[in-house]
Amino acid sequence: MVDVQPAEQPAWVPGAQIRERSRLLAAMRSWGFGDDAAAVAELNERAIAEPEWFWRAATTDLGVNFSVPFDRVVDDSAGKPFPRWFTGGGVNIARLAAHRHARGPAADRLAVVYEGDEGERRTLTFAELDAQVRRFAANLTQLGVRRGDRVVLFMPVVPEAAVAFLAIAMIGAVSVPTFSGYAPDALATRLQDSEAVLLVTADGTTRRGKRVELKATADAALESAPTVAKVVVIRQLGTEVPMREGRDVYYDELDADPAPVPTADTESNDPLTIVYTSGTTGRPKGIVHSHGGFAVKTAVDFGYGFDVHEGDVVSWITDLGWLVGPMLMTGPLQLGATIVMIEGLPTHPTAHRMWEIIERNGVTVAGIAPTAARALKAAGEAVTHAMPSLRTFVSTGEAWDEPTWWWLFQEVGGGTRPIVNYSGGTEVGGGILIGYPFLPAAPAAFTGALPGVDAAVFGEDGTPVVGEIGELVVRNTFPGMTHAFWQDRERYLETYWNQWDGVWVHGDLASIDDQGMWRIHGRSDDTIKLSGRRVGPAEIEAALLRDNRIAEVAVIGVPDELRGQRAVAFAVLRSTGRTPEDLQDTAIGNAGRSFAPSVVVVESLPKTKNGKIMRRAIRSRYLGAPTGDMSSLDPATPLEAIPVSAGDEQE
Repeated sequence: MVDVQPAEQPAWVPGAQIRERSRLLAAMRSWGFGDDAAAVAELNERAIAEPEWFWRAATTDLGVNFSVPFDRVVDDSAGKPFPRWFTGGGVNIARLAAHRHARGPAADRLAVVYEGDEGERRTLTFAELDAQVRRFAANLTQLGVRRGDRVVLFMPVVPEAAVAFLAIAMIGAVSVPTFSGYAPDALATRLQDSEAVLLVTADGTTRRGKRVELKATADAALESAPTVAKVVVIRQLGTEVPMREGRDVYYDELDADPAPVPTADTESNDPLTIVYTSGTTGRPKGIVHSHGGFAVKTAVDFGYGFDVHEGDVVSWITDLGWLVGPMLMTGPLQLGATIVMIEGLPTHPTAHRMWEIIERNGVTVAGIAPTAARALKAAGEAVTHAMPSLRTFVSTGEAWDEPTWWWLFQEVGGGTRPIVNYSGGTEVGGGILIGYPFLPAAPAAFTGALPGVDAAVFGEDGTPVVGEIGELVVRNTFPGMTHAFWQDRERYLETYWNQWDGVWVHGDLASIDDQGMWRIHGRSDDTIKLSGRRVGPAEIEAALLRDNRIAEVAVIGVPDELRGQRAVAFAVLRSTGRTPEDLQDTAIGNAGRSFAPSVVVVESLPKTKNGKIMRRAIRSRYLGAPTGDMSSLDPATPLEAIPVSAGDEQE
């Protein structure tokens, strides 16, 4: 194991204003707790021990109103991996996120803002959002969609995406959000697996200013998706596209004043959405989330984790196929906050785009992935925007390197805004670990688990460890954790519950230092063993990024006859031209000779459409092995940029 060195001093120390504003601290005081780190740990211990008390208290405090009160918080009679939450309760996401805000003081407040790839901006107030949700729900019913049917969303993050997501929920159907960059085969797989009856798409969209023909992709996918009877097309670009008579209809040509339909009395455990994640082999995994669990989890994460209040403005670069898309359309909206859905890249059309969006929309909470921050830092543009509304950054997606974290904290945030580090996944409906804004924190670290989450780091023998890197595990269950994979319970059990009895193994490498700071070190299936020692790629990558000539880097392990494995780093340099002669020596100096990788300079790194580096695909390409499911690859970051090894490295 690699020792974890604690930070000497916290980088972030919250002021009184942030602590006084905290929703979680206010709730803790009302429940009889203190307001320091020890009190947060005490709260979590009680929440884990007494879920019946905690989740009832949290839903009341956060205003997650059940139309029918639930009988029990949790029923695990079917086994620990298959809990049912808030049993007997009635709740519908459309009521929480749209209906209840359409009248009263929130009605005229902006609910949804769309910031397009080319600078387009469109908005909906809460009253407008609710009216459009009710109209589209009635039209979906006219098109034959019934309760429990699956409806696939293959579209950009336009306001109509939020309308469609909530309208599908309103009638008790199940949404299936997908990436807007999918090729026909990837989209067809999800249409087939979910047995969708309707597809919502757009004529097209743009990415980096280039047209993406969504309708053409959809048409090709539909050739092998016989269950889809109807297609609704949004005129995003306003271009002519083929429309099949009897199947296709334009969104704006649907009935403008349809007969109203009631909001379905969905039960807490009725499925709300299926979010697919790609696997290295086999079909994608359909992660199922329910109305009750997803509503409560997103309320807790945004309300207690990010401290979002009514009237806040939350922005995020996202896509519907990433869990952040559904989270954004559920968590902030039910709390009465505005969401800013950002399409495209942070650096297009300029490196100032993110800061301009924050200023233009009065953003108070800005979501940003470490990958996006690295791209902005690499652009080399001075940050001159004051962003007076901005209170907090939230980061998720992958592990931080400290130089980029410090750049965002000091040069962008002026040292006055916390970076709320947040890590979890599609499978758990949100976060496991959080860096609470009201607690002191080390750079790039987490201060603990989210409320009600019994997280730990296990060593190879299945016991908790401190000061070492091990597997991130969860020893209990909590609302938001997937009920199972869509129509594949056995694969769900094998993926998360198969290593240690009664323990959820999340698939991340993590550590806790002796000061209680948590860190994520990358995916555990990306683990490298160097001379018998287990190392996460993020550790070596962070060391290499101390060299300012390197803009971004990905490290993998490859077979080695003498040591079992050796590390190879694929580095993108800030300036093109001849590779610096001392690059390898600098890598050795920064990472240490025992961990230093061989450095290969490349033009780009393959990434998913939400910016995650695809290390497993890099490794497969380099070793000449099958790459598995590549449907989430961003076409602008081709895998072919990675060379195939000329050596005989094979497993």
